[in-house]
Amino acid sequence: MIREVKNDCPSRFEEFLRHLEEARKLQDDILKYGLTAADLYCEDVDGDWLETWGDDEENTFVESVVNFLESDDSVAVKVRKQLKDKSLQEIATELENCLSFGEEEERIFALKNVLVGSVTSGSIYRDVSDEDDEIDLLDLAEELLEKLTHICGED
Repeated sequence: MIREVKNDCPSRFEEFLRHLEEARKLQDDILKYGLTAADLYCEDVDGDWLETWGDDEENTFVESVVNFLESDDSVAVKVRKQLKDKSLQEIATELENCLSFGEEEERIFALKNVLVGSVTSGSIYRDVSDEDDEIDLLDLAEELLEKLTHICGED
């Protein structure tokens, strides 16, 4: 079975010529008018667009996590209580690192290690002496993972 391929070279060539002509006109206008040629091609050149650049962007993940940690959510309160010696920004950054792990189980244990206060990168783990505390930390890590995945929109 032979398939016919439509040859659109003439239309592509015409489009190329149109773009070439537009580029030549822009170049001529820049040579003729100098920097004021920008007024011909761009709206609001003299406005405050540069100063307000990025104001309409959404919060970053770390900012969203900090906002969550500042809330009265029960999980956020428990995390703040567990990590009272760290700033919210520091906690949010560590939590973001935990989400970089691929498997859910790895994420949970990384979160548990952050909650315990051990280093998340590498293989240094601090033992928790009381089994009940460890179970509570795992439960908190699972709840926290659920909240974090909701924040980053992975759910």
